[in-house]
Amino acid sequence: MLLANNGFVNDAHSAASSKGIPGIRVIGTPIACESTVEADIEAGIDGALDDIVAALTKPLTEDESSPKIKTDPEPKIAFTGSYQDVNNFFYRKGWSDGLPIAPPTEAAVAEMMKGTDLPADHVVAKVIPRGGKATIEKIAVNAVMAGALPVHMPVIIAAVEALADGKTRFDTFEVSTGSWAPFFLINGPIRKDIHINGGSGALSPGNIANAAIGRAVGLIVKNIGGARKAVEDMGTLGNPGKWSLVLGENEEESPWEPYHVSNGYRKEDNILTVFFPNQYTLGIPAQTNAKGIAESLAGMKPGALSAFLVIPAHAKILADEGWSKQRVRDFIIKQSAPPPSTGILPTDSARAGQGLQNEDFMLIVAGGPGVWHELLSSAGGFNNSFVSREIKLPENWNNLVAKYKNMVPNHVRY
Repeated sequence: MLLANNGFVNDAHSAASSKGIPGIRVIGTPIACESTVEADIEAGIDGALDDIVAALTKPLTEDESSPKIKTDPEPKIAFTGSYQDVNNFFYRKGWSDGLPIAPPTEAAVAEMMKGTDLPADHVVAKVIPRGGKATIEKIAVNAVMAGALPVHMPVIIAAVEALADGKTRFDTFEVSTGSWAPFFLINGPIRKDIHINGGSGALSPGNIANAAIGRAVGLIVKNIGGARKAVEDMGTLGNPGKWSLVLGENEEESPWEPYHVSNGYRKEDNILTVFFPNQYTLGIPAQTNAKGIAESLAGMKPGALSAFLVIPAHAKILADEGWSKQRVRDFIIKQSAPPPSTGILPTDSARAGQGLQNEDFMLIVAGGPGVWHELLSSAGGFNNSFVSREIKLPENWNNLVAKYKNMVPNHVRY
């Protein structure tokens, strides 16, 4: 028997079912989440006592004592109808993210799978919260739905692999009320091959690679992992970053070595790095000299894990005045104070009282002309860290890139 806030009853049933106990009894109470008001807690428990006693003493039903495990594979669906019919059907089934999807026809899925040499039934990972098997074919289906191109497939596979690493704390963040969103940083030559934006407006809509890769991962987490809004994904208000937070580092305009090289990879390696921010802050320096820029960055109140996004112009000013990437990092660390405790979020004992450490934040050169810089940060301490994975290309990569090289926007001048 479980006792849960009324808003978490469905979540409790889903969690129990995923652990092999679908018949568990769940009692809902009106006690506010994380309540510290003793009178409300006592009243809620008193009001639920009769239900608690009944749940503990009432004989088990047949379904509760001998739950049936579904073993039959899901049939493939043959569908005829208009584009709108397909979208209406997918939406009513709960398979979309609220935006129109591209129908995952057999031909489209087969074309998507040209982006990898792995077989269709290869399991890349089991995706939480319900442990769905993310096979290459299922990943491709969701990638097609998201509007991705076959050249995006290697990045999407690497993203699924990265999320399966426990150091991301994806197991907590994807279903948390705090609404963390995955941020994917892409390094290496693949950025140019598939036109991932690392310049002006890179985190805004308008680039198919940035948008579709992030969206595909979101659909995979929902449709394969089973993280459904208000059932398993319990974000209190949600997070617009869950639509897509994908960025290519602007390596060409950076005066410093790129992030992946700083972490032991070769410059020619294609690397995806992920962490989960739930805060987004814009900043502007009071002065555009090196010290003014560094002070502005340090004053942005970074969280437990953070990504500082520095525009190329500011990075050049810093470098020209003798500020290496490490010097900027050291300055930010020195200026940072230990993250305050809310009394609710857990304390990361490894970092408690220490403030930021080198491994706690990225310093990324990205963006276009202007004076703004950005901070993506993660509140709370969960012993999480940045996780990187190599993006593995298929043997036919050059041909695939050539086929889709012209998929770029060409805006009319007026």
